[in-house]
Amino acid sequence: MRTTHALVQVAIAIMASPDAKHWGYDLSKESGVRSGVLYPILRRMLEEGWLVDGWESAEDIGKRPPRRYYTLTEKGQQEIGAILHAAKHDARFRGLSWRLA
Repeated sequence: MRTTHALVQVAIAIMASPDAKHWGYDLSKESGVRSGVLYPILRRMLEEGWLVDGWESAEDIGKRPPRRYYTLTEKGQQEIGAILHAAKHDARFRGLSWRLA
């Protein structure tokens, strides 16, 4: 997967809470990446096995439609961690807000 600003921003947002369920809308807000760019990145991460997805249970949603969530896999944690490690040392990504250790 090509390392772009959008990918790095989404990776930062996911790795800020690596054990959490991530919702697309929340990832968009946290990363600053608009949905038209975010969802293709999430799809590629799913195809690579970096994420698994699921849907909210009926008890959690009330009257609104169920939300799709994304959870980081062990492979994803390793791969995304490597991307972020490399990006921290890449001049192209110096302007990003790094919320990770």
